[in-house]
Amino acid sequence: MTVTALIVAAGKGERLGGTVSKQFLPIGGKPILRWAAEALANHPAVHAVRIVIGRGQQEQATAALAGLEVGALIEGGAERAGSVRAGLAAIDGNAVLVHDAARPFCPPPVVDRLLAPLEFFEGAAPVLAVGDTLARFGETLDEPVDRAGLVRVQTPQAFRLSALRAAYDRWPGGAPTDETTVVRAAGMRVAAVEGDPALEKITTPADFRRAEQWLAGRLTPRTGMGFDVHAFAGDGPLMLGGVAVPHCRGLAGHSDADVVLHAITDAILGAAGLGDIGEHFPPSDPRWKDASSDRFLAHAVALINAQGAILDHVDCTIIAEEPKVGPYRAAMRARIAEIAGLGVDRVSMKATTTEGLGFTGRREGIAAQAVASIRMGLVA
Repeated sequence: MTVTALIVAAGKGERLGGTVSKQFLPIGGKPILRWAAEALANHPAVHAVRIVIGRGQQEQATAALAGLEVGALIEGGAERAGSVRAGLAAIDGNAVLVHDAARPFCPPPVVDRLLAPLEFFEGAAPVLAVGDTLARFGETLDEPVDRAGLVRVQTPQAFRLSALRAAYDRWPGGAPTDETTVVRAAGMRVAAVEGDPALEKITTPADFRRAEQWLAGRLTPRTGMGFDVHAFAGDGPLMLGGVAVPHCRGLAGHSDADVVLHAITDAILGAAGLGDIGEHFPPSDPRWKDASSDRFLAHAVALINAQGAILDHVDCTIIAEEPKVGPYRAAMRARIAEIAGLGVDRVSMKATTTEGLGFTGRREGIAAQAVASIRMGLVA
C-alpha cells in the first residue's frame, strides 16, 4: 500500500487573532505545521507528504518546512473541501492520510491503527470517547444530551484514495468538517480506531498553552559538546560556518574541513547520544571526499528530529589567530541557522585567540568548540 499524507494547512486561524496563521506559529521552537509534517514524514509506512496551503502563504510555508521532503506546495481553496479536493488531484498512491495542520503531535501507533482497517473499509478515523456531560445551551444550560455512543473524531484520517475521490465527486456541496462526513454520505464505511489525546486540535490561546505544557512534560534538556581542528594547507579561501572566508591558505581535511560545522555537528550528535561525526561520515569513505559540511550538519539535525527532539540553541567559538572572523560572523550565523532550521537568534558565534600559544598561536591551523542544547523524549 502506497500511502501519501495530505496535510491541510490553508486556514487563517482567525479565532486566534494576530497577523500570522496559527499553523506557522511556533510550539517548542518549531512551527505547528512543521511538527505535523515531521510526525508523518518520519513514519515508515508514509511514502510521501504533501501540504495544501492558502493563497499568499507560500513564503511562510516554505520557511516552516525548510529541509523537509514535502514536494511542491499545493494551493487550496477558500474552504476545507476545496483544499482537500486540490490535494487529492495532486497526489498519487492508493491510500491517503488527510490531516489537519492544527494537530501538531501525531503518535506513530495512531497511523498504524488507521492503515490496518483499509483492507476491509473505505476509511478509518481515530476517535476518543466523550467523557464530559453534554447539554444544549442558549443563555443558560438547556436539556442534557445523551452521550452514550458518542465519540470525538480526530485526524489524521485514512482512506483508500480512489474511494475518497469518488466520495467527493458525489458530495452535494456545503462545508464538511472532515472527510469521514463526505465518505459516509457516499454510503461508504469508515472504521473507528483508538485516537490519542496528543492529537487535540489547537484553536485558542489556551490550546497553545496546553500544547507547550504537554510538550515540556515529554522532553528533557540535554547538552552536547563538539571540538574539531584542521591544519592550514593549500590555497584559500577556507570554509567556516558554511561561508567561504577569503584567506591566503585553506584547511586540510577529507571533506571541506569546515571546523565550525564539524564541531556543531558533533555537539548535536553528542547531545542525542548518537556517536560522533566520524561514525556517520568516516574519512575512509570516498563519498565524503571534498564534501560540503552542510550535509553533515543537516544529517545530524534530521537524526534528532526523527527522534522527536528539538534543537534549541548552538554556540560555537572559533580559536584562531587568523583570519579575522568578525566581518563574517553574521553570515555564518545566518548560514548555520538555515542549515539547522533555526532562527538566527538561536545561533551564537564567537572567536578568540590563544595569545600566540600552541598550534593555533603559531598559525598552523584553526580549532572550533561548540555546545548544542536540545530537548528530547525521556524514553527513546
